[in-house]
Amino acid sequence: MRRDIFQAIADPTRRQILMSLTQERKRVNTLAEQFDMTRQAVSLHVKFLKECGVISIEQEGRERYCQLEVDRLTDVADWIEPFRKLWNNRLDRMDNLLNELKKK
Repeated sequence: MRRDIFQAIADPTRRQILMSLTQERKRVNTLAEQFDMTRQAVSLHVKFLKECGVISIEQEGRERYCQLEVDRLTDVADWIEPFRKLWNNRLDRMDNLLNELKKK
């Protein structure tokens, strides 16, 4: 079953896992050490993220390494873009208003 990218980022634990993988790939055990939950629970989140396609898992000997698949997150960035434009427009208007008030 292919899961949706938005399901991947809906959970705070999964978002933390993704943030943790922005710097480098990590072992599942290393990820599990970051959370106050069982390794099994973290493994379920990792499995979910893999099914969403936002991480890949590579087996090296007995270890499994998780790596962020950044390209899949472009769907989220594309969805957010209209909201970013909206906020930028609002902030620009506020900046203009503040500049006008300073001139007075």
